[in-house]
Amino acid sequence: MGSGAPRWARALVGVGLALALVAVAAVVGVQVLTERYDRAVARGHLLDDDARRNRTDPEGPLNYLLVGSDRFRGTADADQRSDTILIVHLPAGLRRAYLISVPRDLLVAIPPAPNGYGGGQDKINAAYDLGGGGDGGAQLLSATLHRLTGLEFDGAAVVDFTGLRRVVDLLGGVRMCVDTEVRSVHTGTVFAPGCRQMDGAAALDYVRQRYDLPDGDYDRQRHQQQLLRAMLDRAGQTDLLGDPLKLDELIRAVGDSLTVDTNGVPLEDLVLALRALPADALLGIRVPSSPQLIGQVSYVVLDDGGNELFEAVRGARMPRWAAANPRWVSPL
Repeated sequence: MGSGAPRWARALVGVGLALALVAVAAVVGVQVLTERYDRAVARGHLLDDDARRNRTDPEGPLNYLLVGSDRFRGTADADQRSDTILIVHLPAGLRRAYLISVPRDLLVAIPPAPNGYGGGQDKINAAYDLGGGGDGGAQLLSATLHRLTGLEFDGAAVVDFTGLRRVVDLLGGVRMCVDTEVRSVHTGTVFAPGCRQMDGAAALDYVRQRYDLPDGDYDRQRHQQQLLRAMLDRAGQTDLLGDPLKLDELIRAVGDSLTVDTNGVPLEDLVLALRALPADALLGIRVPSSPQLIGQVSYVVLDDGGNELFEAVRGARMPRWAAANPRWVSPL
């Protein structure tokens, strides 16, 4: 992000709510931004009661759940699986943000849901659909993660990544660096190695791919983390103050892409608490795990290192864990 952008603007990507504010945080004041944001974005009850932290300390540690889906907000589609699941952890002092990507095929125990689902073993990305999508789906997903990790969450956001294409386009595209050739199974596009400017359709197509990559879904997770950082970088380079019509269009676009649950904390208070997060504070984390074929179905299975990761988050020991496990850490 550009050096002239407020530090809190960078921080917001770490809490998920950034995807609504990232494009405008560098050019408008906190109060104006939050007032306009509050009118544009949908609010939801996204966290299961057992997964919700009863009291949020603005100085941390903080945990946020970010769920990415191609369909949400009252969609009637049968398949509403969550393609992206991020746990964002900020240790006390809010000087670092860890973006922990949960593998979509992770084998978990999904608890019963109020909609009649009786619970069972499945891939974690099925929890959103089994809970009925929308608020209910997010609640079941958060309950599943709480059971798996022991974590409680300070807030959550459900992001329609299809809707984010418009946000990226309004930013003028983002610069993405491709390290390994990627062929899209959706459009046939071949993304050759090298850095280039991508529009919204290309960027979202690129970060959805996982087949034929050296590390499969783990590479997809890293690419999605890189997109969040690229959006921040682009926001710091874009001046929207001189174009109020475009600014309002952007706010509407991000509002159409998000449903948020701030756990009762006013957005302005959250912004002010996070304003000192440094520009280089984002680290991408892969959950230690391995693929396994079980009953002719491909799953990802958590290993002891994954359990140690979540123990480190619960025990406020993430800096020590990251230093001891560099293979699972990617600076963004």
